[in-house]
Amino acid sequence: MSDLPATVEIHEEGPREGFQIEPGPISTADKIRVIEALAETGITHIQVCSFVNPRLVPGWADAEAVVSDFNAKPGIAYTALWFNAAGLERALAFRDKLHVTGAISLTASEGFTRKNLNRSHAENVAAMRKQTALHLERGVPVKRIGVMAAFGCNYQGDITPAQVISTIEDGLSIAKEAGTEITLFSLADTMGWATPARIERTLGEVRSRWPDKDIALHLHDTRGLAVANAHAGMRMGVRQFDSTVGGLGGCPFAGQKGAAGNICTEELVLLCEEMGIRTGIDLDRLIEVGRLAETVVGHQLPSELIHAGSLDAFRRKAA
Repeated sequence: MSDLPATVEIHEEGPREGFQIEPGPISTADKIRVIEALAETGITHIQVCSFVNPRLVPGWADAEAVVSDFNAKPGIAYTALWFNAAGLERALAFRDKLHVTGAISLTASEGFTRKNLNRSHAENVAAMRKQTALHLERGVPVKRIGVMAAFGCNYQGDITPAQVISTIEDGLSIAKEAGTEITLFSLADTMGWATPARIERTLGEVRSRWPDKDIALHLHDTRGLAVANAHAGMRMGVRQFDSTVGGLGGCPFAGQKGAAGNICTEELVLLCEEMGIRTGIDLDRLIEVGRLAETVVGHQLPSELIHAGSLDAFRRKAA
């Protein structure tokens, strides 16, 4: 497949992903400033927090305060992340403000499953079976299977397409047992092992097996290939991407201190614009949010674009 999509949907995860890993405390007010600024850029999906154990992820000890106090803008799906029943209940307390949906979250790497969740793959499958049933009991739809470490793992090495397919099959088995239909596979390059060739090979085999399912990509820029990988994904027909403004974040359990976080939202938007793909996002305004985020965390973020500026800004000057 080589036809580029006409539009791309970007799911902004900067607040959740970024503020969970920053070593210094980020105030509740500053988190809200970034969330509300993102809402003015044209982004329609913002992941605002994690409902997780504050002992393990102290950066989100104030999750309830953030969700309570930010001003929600109509037309934006605000989401959160959780890993267990306690986290789900915390999210459901804000169902009037949050778009609460579930996912069957698995990992193609046994090594990362143990590091990230302290479970074996079999134990995680069992946990997801229970969690999926709980989601559906509580009226929370489950339409997505997420596969972490889908392209490689710092603890286990290369991940083959066959391992990804096997992991998806486990997720589909859980969904079938629970009586829910999966419409989307989200493949995550959690530790930055993806290359364009790996993207093409893995997506090609997954699409060949399940041509009716949509695929989303969650890309990390650990080795500077995130934009190239996004381009490869678009050429394979991917229309949904997770990203973080300024390149905020990273996985605290990836075992690679100082690695870059997700693909930068503004760099992904620039790529789309220059290829004629619509995102609905105001790039110049988004760059300003990236600069705000950099001020909030108090150190330089990975994004080149928040320092260089957009091409259109320079085109206007040249004209």
